[in-house]
Amino acid sequence: MRLLRKGKVKEAYEVSADELEFVFTDQISVFDKIIPSLIPHKGETLCRTSAHWFKVVEALGIKTHFLRVVSGNRMRVRRVHVIPEYDRIEYSTRNFLIPLEVIARYYVAGSLHDRVKAGRVEAEELGYPKGHVPAYGEELPHPFVEVTTKLEKVDRELTRDEAQRIAKLRDEEYQELVETVLRIDHRLNADVRKRGLVHVDGKKEFAYDAERELMLVDTFGTADEDRFWDLAAFEKGEHVELSKEFVRQFYRRTGYHRTLMEARAAKRPEPEIPALPPDVVKEVSDLYVSLYERLTGERFR
Repeated sequence: MRLLRKGKVKEAYEVSADELEFVFTDQISVFDKIIPSLIPHKGETLCRTSAHWFKVVEALGIKTHFLRVVSGNRMRVRRVHVIPEYDRIEYSTRNFLIPLEVIARYYVAGSLHDRVKAGRVEAEELGYPKGHVPAYGEELPHPFVEVTTKLEKVDRELTRDEAQRIAKLRDEEYQELVETVLRIDHRLNADVRKRGLVHVDGKKEFAYDAERELMLVDTFGTADEDRFWDLAAFEKGEHVELSKEFVRQFYRRTGYHRTLMEARAAKRPEPEIPALPPDVVKEVSDLYVSLYERLTGERFR
């Protein structure tokens, strides 16, 4: 097989003109930086968790690119074209990756909380009354859907108009994108709640197939793409991170995140991200395995 793309944590190999094989590595990235540490079992948990959710989504009648799991960390998927040059995408283009990430948020957390604190997102935008100050972990009045770039070096927040212009989406196509995300999450949120988890937020990616019908692609519902909290702890007012957010919080505590954001804002060279200490690597590995078992109801080994 020929290597086509090497992402931050996943590799895509050409199997045929119509099929790819994804290899999920044990690499981990945060803030668009690859951490120089490998997380044992991470790749396999992501592959198997994604396969679980793809089967759930297909049962809802939503098309996906998933074909089958080849082995623990290898998955076969339908192939679509990746077109990084926006001006090559037209309103009639078919069988291509939509160059957007769609993020649905259900609680005030992560970067959303940062933007609220900084005054970049107003309470009214989130559905709260004017003057309300949202607290960390507060449930949003309704889902807050955002769109970012997918194929740029650093993900960039987009307005709806920008997203439609980049991806050449008509109004009804953009609306279908959002409605499909919310439909998937309606099922996902209910499933994980039964397993003692709170689904805080998550991202999804899509493509158009050969008939320009919407198709869910990449991976979702995992510790990498989504944020989960322990439900029992949440009901006591605690926010126990059970996703990659655990790693982001580590780098926030060490001060690396602040230094990185300051460098980006000033357009200075970005500092290299340091490796995780061995004890944190073990914690993160255990977290990925545990979350896989809670999300799917299956034993990892």
